[in-house]
Amino acid sequence: MALCMRKSPKLINHLKYRMGLFDMITPSSWNSTSSHHQEFPVTAPIAHTLGNPDADLSVKATLFSACRFKSTKPEKQLNSLNDADDNKVLDFPGGKVRFSPKMTFISESPEERTQCYRVLDDNGQLILGSNLVQVGKELAVKMYTDMITLQTMDTLFYEAQRQGRISFYLTTIGEEAINIATAAALTADDHVFPQYREPGVLLWRGFTLQEFANQCFVNKADHGKGRQMPIHYGSNKHNYFTVSSTIATQLPHAVGAAYALKMDRKDACAVTYFGDGGSSEGDFHAALNFAAVLEAPVIFICRNNGWAISTPTSDQFRSDGVVVRGSAYGVRSIRVDGNDALAIYGAVHAAHKMAITEHRPILIEALTYRVGHHSTSDDSTKYRSVDEIEWWKLAQDPVTRFRKWIESKDWWSSEAESEFRSSVRQQLLHAIQVAEKAEKPPVADIFTDVYDAPPSNLHEQEKLLRETIRRHPRDYPSDVPA
Repeated sequence: MALCMRKSPKLINHLKYRMGLFDMITPSSWNSTSSHHQEFPVTAPIAHTLGNPDADLSVKATLFSACRFKSTKPEKQLNSLNDADDNKVLDFPGGKVRFSPKMTFISESPEERTQCYRVLDDNGQLILGSNLVQVGKELAVKMYTDMITLQTMDTLFYEAQRQGRISFYLTTIGEEAINIATAAALTADDHVFPQYREPGVLLWRGFTLQEFANQCFVNKADHGKGRQMPIHYGSNKHNYFTVSSTIATQLPHAVGAAYALKMDRKDACAVTYFGDGGSSEGDFHAALNFAAVLEAPVIFICRNNGWAISTPTSDQFRSDGVVVRGSAYGVRSIRVDGNDALAIYGAVHAAHKMAITEHRPILIEALTYRVGHHSTSDDSTKYRSVDEIEWWKLAQDPVTRFRKWIESKDWWSSEAESEFRSSVRQQLLHAIQVAEKAEKPPVADIFTDVYDAPPSNLHEQEKLLRETIRRHPRDYPSDVPA
């Protein structure tokens, strides 16, 4: 069809007239190989329909189909082949393919693994010749104090679960840098689609310690009204979509949101997080292809911590980690040291700019290690050695590494460390006490916020539940208002 249209000016002009794109598309733009984004003016026919809600979707789709980035089109790479070599080239849909008389199979693995971007060495010192995105004192100190806060929160909430005060918990120990440094490189307008090990992103955005405690202790002040397990946070105010336990379902959601942001011409992108285990799900592959084809401004951040609960990466895939999968789908990718806060900040900062200004997806694989158990329902010493855990905890701790760097710049001290840790611990203990004493959500909240007008079967279920509670009061918690 593309070939026919290129050779039929009358057909092109007819379509442009019918679609209101006469001044938007010129024959030269069809063959342009510029890698820069092209701005197209909104013509009168299109401007006339923008006020019509029913026409908005088709108009926006038309606009953006005309604004595709030439750098992402496959034919850009191969159309430069000499036309005289037609007998050596197949003009196939998607671009020209060169023939070869040699039978060559693509290797199942590269000779060398993909390099990992790093700025700080194990001792927190800048590596000579580092391509560093500058971070000032104020930003660096906030990044560090938020990592301490996240670490302290994990410790106290984990202990509370072990004491039977909350039902479940999951820590980010060993992955604090990914949480905080990625959040620092984003803007408040970016939409975050988390997995379940990214509370630091929400902390950075202003979610209070009390709000964290309210959710984990499931009280009336919990934004989710007690319907979610602990650590399944969500906040409309902070553009942080509610955590879902199902693996990788957030990935295609993020792509859809990113495409909507693009169509609405928002100066923002979608960001989604997942673990190495999530990359084994079908949703991961669908999301990357979806994002690449639609050129959606979305950043995929993979926390490759080596373990999908008890399954090591060696039992998940034979490829060079997750980063190499990006190019297979046409997604620009980078591998980063997940325990280097400066490297993560720099990579996400650059990815954020590319995603928004170029309307393209970016895949970031952050190599890190889950020092804690998968959750309070797991004992990781059953499938990995204590020595392995301790080595990562002591030699590769991201918080310690970043502290050494800010101390080397005289931005932090032992006195500041002691004072801040004591202060944040007291704040958390107070938040826990308040959350624990607060009233629980009423039973009625189980049945609200789904239907505008609840159907009869839902009323029947609520009535049956109340009758069951009345008949068997000892089987239900006495602190939940019926």
